Amino acid sequence: MVRMSLLRRRHALAGLAALSLPPALRPASAQSPEFPDRPLRLVVGFPPGGPNDLLARIVAPGIGERLKRSLVVENRAGSNGEIAAAAVAKAPADGSVIMLASNGSTTVAPALNKNLPYDVRTDFVAVAPIGINPMLLVVRPDLPARDVQELLALAHAKPGKLNGASAGAGGATHLALELFKSMGKADIVHVPYKGGGPAMADLMAGMVDVYFGGLSTALPHVRAGKLRALGQTSLQRSAAAPDIPTIAESGLPGYEAAISYGIFLPAGAAPGLVDQLHAAVDATLRSPEVAKKFVELGADPQFGTPKEFAAYVADDKAKWARLAKEAGLSAD
Repeated sequence: MVRMSLLRRRHALAGLAALSLPPALRPASAQSPEFPDRPLRLVVGFPPGGPNDLLARIVAPGIGERLKRSLVVENRAGSNGEIAAAAVAKAPADGSVIMLASNGSTTVAPALNKNLPYDVRTDFVAVAPIGINPMLLVVRPDLPARDVQELLALAHAKPGKLNGASAGAGGATHLALELFKSMGKADIVHVPYKGGGPAMADLMAGMVDVYFGGLSTALPHVRAGKLRALGQTSLQRSAAAPDIPTIAESGLPGYEAAISYGIFLPAGAAPGLVDQLHAAVDATLRSPEVAKKFVELGADPQFGTPKEFAAYVADDKAKWARLAKEAGLSAD
């Protein structure tokens, strides 16, 4: 199974070595064809201010500079990124349209909605991963569970008695809970809320027991003692919270339910365009300034070749499809 954290480690040095080659020694496909000589669009499926948009605005200047083109962020919000993905799937494959998307619209949505107007396997070319944003498994402070093992023991001792909040049915926080329940064989009742704010508020008020919240939003409450963090949902500890163990290392090996982000082109894009864009993205992410901004958002930069990123996308899609079938999850 290909995991994003493995991509990051494997190519930390290889990517730098490739970028250090003089142009004459680089593959010919990386020098031609050219991107259109006009402003390029980086399409994001969410409104300004959210994680997808903020990450896009961090990387766009560096990518554009390396491609020697102006790269403009275009927000096409709606349906959790699905509207933007459907539009990019039909866009020209000449490099004029690039997509930054999370796994919510590329690999999770297909597991819940069989009628999507696009297929990540056939309508896009996976170019490069850019980041991963773990969630935190947090519980109310008075819950008698101080780590993952104790929470599972409590759930096993009292099946159906613990409540797990989510920011909405079918969203990332819900799927993280369902994956935890499945891998831990735990009977925890799902309580969907209309947003992460109300879910977090009721957790701190003791009205629900468990929640998987975004690291950047949950961590301040943990530091203030209003919530207890039991684990991170990524395979590796985030640089923003190195003192909090992962769920995988705390009792559920292989558990991963982080929000990942990547760069895609419409299907049919020439290999030379893919190579150029990948090199531009990779070099941008290696900038210390960019890495610092990512960590401030609770995200860690990720690295990998187009082939490895495509394998990660396929693996992630299969995982959520299995979970949706097992748990009977659907967008309907």
